[in-house]
Amino acid sequence: MWFRLKQLLFPNALIPEHFKHKHWPQIRFLAIDLELTSLDVTDANILSIGWVEGQANTIALESCYYNVITTNASLNQSPIIHGLVDDQVAQGEPVQNALQALKSFAETHVWVFHNTDLDMSVLNKVFTKLDISLPKVVTLDTLRIALYQIRKSDNVPAPNAATLTSCRQRHNLPLAPAHNALDDAVATMELAFAQLNQLDAKGQEPLSALTSTGALRVYEASTE
Repeated sequence: MWFRLKQLLFPNALIPEHFKHKHWPQIRFLAIDLELTSLDVTDANILSIGWVEGQANTIALESCYYNVITTNASLNQSPIIHGLVDDQVAQGEPVQNALQALKSFAETHVWVFHNTDLDMSVLNKVFTKLDISLPKVVTLDTLRIALYQIRKSDNVPAPNAATLTSCRQRHNLPLAPAHNALDDAVATMELAFAQLNQLDAKGQEPLSALTSTGALRVYEASTE
């Protein structure tokens, strides 16, 4: 409870010192995307995970990571939405292997999502279930930046204005492949760089300045 209250009242106080005063071009980012069995956090299982590193408007394609995750949960609409079928999932990677690899980026990178609340809630749930300790994680949400920019221009967001596709279109980014976790991670990183350039083209503001957008948040295991 105190962590959440502190996040609300003193968001900058939670940002680790090694990130707080750096300008965004100095920050190492990790864009992450999850494909899930459900959008309900309590029922959601991870079907696949993808991520890619980036810094200073450059995406490190050699850092791309993608794995299908094995699960016994019902795939629901996943074969239609994500193109993943039972045989692929059965041969997938155990989720703990993927999360151990992801954990190694917790203290060195700012994690970028398009809908941090959903993905971090699921990750937090799975980390806790597997008894994997997760250090404090700094996250940046491209969806929240988009909503901030729309509202700042005195517009009311349209129903689909904050989808990844719509956000990319507003920044004149090309149409990106959808429903593959790695493709979406790369698309999210591209969007993040476009948004950051629009907010601070010269890269002179400290990372902590992004708390004003509502998009920069700090997560601790089992606090959300």
